[in-house]
Amino acid sequence: MRLRQLDIGCFGGGTGLPSLLGGLKRNPWLRLNAIVTTFDRGGSSGQLRDELGVLPPGDVLRCALALSRNEGEARRVLLARLPTMFEHKKLGGHTGGNLLLSMMEQYSGDFLAAVDGLRALLGCQGRVWPVSVTRASLCAEHADGHMSRGEVEVDAWQTAGHAIERIWLEPPAVIHPAVAAAVRTFDAVIIGPGSFFTSLMPTLLVDGVREALHAMPGPIVFVSNLLTEGLGMKDFTAGDAVAWLERTIERPVDLVVFNTARLPSALLASYARENKQPLALGTLPAHTTLVEAPLWTREIARHDRPRLSHAVWSVLSTRVL
Repeated sequence: MRLRQLDIGCFGGGTGLPSLLGGLKRNPWLRLNAIVTTFDRGGSSGQLRDELGVLPPGDVLRCALALSRNEGEARRVLLARLPTMFEHKKLGGHTGGNLLLSMMEQYSGDFLAAVDGLRALLGCQGRVWPVSVTRASLCAEHADGHMSRGEVEVDAWQTAGHAIERIWLEPPAVIHPAVAAAVRTFDAVIIGPGSFFTSLMPTLLVDGVREALHAMPGPIVFVSNLLTEGLGMKDFTAGDAVAWLERTIERPVDLVVFNTARLPSALLASYARENKQPLALGTLPAHTTLVEAPLWTREIARHDRPRLSHAVWSVLSTRVL
């Protein structure tokens, strides 16, 4: 085997993708590229989107912080929220990082340039790409016929027990040309972990992503979540996730990284009160290779960064090198 640096694309958003990036950035044989959702309408990101007409900065910011040279210090400064009694009341409640990225976008007139500027400022070990600069909203049709709009509403409705039957972006969003060109050159693509319908699927619903992934010669790796996400996903499995992904991108998912850690009953009971259960494996397609490992080691439902990083590297080193 001859080692070489691999260009890896990591698709997603939310809190899951930064966990993956924060572990992988320490591997000198990987060049990381985060392909991040830009359709959040909730919280500080949604408010800045509505008030300033900028793209939602939250997911991009979290990924940039995970890749930063000094992640702890950068998170302490840029994730701090301005007090709600701040002199300029419209700024109260926003994180410093969201405001900084929004200001950089307004100054440059180009969100991709703003993200590159933030990456340089933080000394990121990798690139962060907004999947699209189209201003669009995530929409879903639920099993009872209800239509929800925006990440917050889609998530709330399915969490309350209304399973998602169909999901799309409105208006249709188009992949940024620079992102499309980059994806075609990747040695492999990793999808997840992260909220399945509101962080992972939006990046794949963008027009042009499917075609770019078809041109990418390497494997597609899916890192499955640790838990289900509310009553609407009560019986959802990793196999169901793979089926959704393959229908959307119209190419096989080659490998699934799945957690096998057994957790204390008291910890599981606390998540059960939120209608969250350990994600079951379900049935995978015959062409999909299963990689199992104990990846949950903390009191909170987060993948262990070093363990996930080593699991992913073991997959890439055998399938790509």
